[in-house]
Amino acid sequence: MNLGYIGIGIMGGSMAGNLLKAGHSLFIHNRTLSKCDSLAEAGAVVCQDSAEVASRAEVVFINVPDTADVEKVIFGSKGIVDSARTGLTVIDNSTISPQATVIIAQRLQLMGIDYLDAPVSGGDVGARNGTLTIMIGGEKDVLERYFPLLKILGSKIVHIGSAGAGQTCKACNQLFCALHMLACCEGIALAQKAGIDPEIMVETVSSGAGGSWALSNLGEKIIRNDNEPGFMIDLLVKDLQLVMELAHEAELPLTGTSLAQQLFHEAQERGLGREGTQALSQIIGNLL
Repeated sequence: MNLGYIGIGIMGGSMAGNLLKAGHSLFIHNRTLSKCDSLAEAGAVVCQDSAEVASRAEVVFINVPDTADVEKVIFGSKGIVDSARTGLTVIDNSTISPQATVIIAQRLQLMGIDYLDAPVSGGDVGARNGTLTIMIGGEKDVLERYFPLLKILGSKIVHIGSAGAGQTCKACNQLFCALHMLACCEGIALAQKAGIDPEIMVETVSSGAGGSWALSNLGEKIIRNDNEPGFMIDLLVKDLQLVMELAHEAELPLTGTSLAQQLFHEAQERGLGREGTQALSQIIGNLL
């Protein structure tokens, strides 16, 4: 197929690369065009704007940072709708507002464009390996039509419900990510302060009831003070704001998440926003 991918970042670059490796023709765009260079060398066609991508593709994937970015890519100047044909499908891998997603889907439907909200989880490792979990909101028949494409990107694809449901599920996912990371940082700090080898602790606990994806994949990085981002603090802070907005609408106080939001925001204020979420350990260490 002729596929488009807009947003060639840490996640999007690997996901687009997997679509290309699977034999599809790929048309790509990124705000900073130089980030497209490696995919261009592998055979992707670099487009100057989102409208050009939509004019050349049957399905366009989006993976950009925030709600406003998605809206600009689709509806802004030289956006997707400027050149989209009836029958185009847009699959959004970004993490954005569930409420805004419903409106986007409704607007596109009026133009004859199918839309799936399809946020992902699994980090940069999952993106590279094609083992992401993909949470789908939208029409089930659209999902079934493009399920083979999504299987290139992820090992677990779940239809959550109607438009916006995928983003709501992703908000829950980000809540877990934030609290698990806080637990990792505090547990490793406790091991260090109490005089046991944190590497042995992480290896032992990871196989028990206290284990988590965060501990298994990022625990070693915390111990080594390796803050290379698989997922940046800036993005998690943005996601936690979406979580708290959803909780406010549901009239549900989230005490633990509120604390995590405060701590990650403090990390951001201290200049750690572009670091991986494991850099929260520096804030936890300063509190002890």
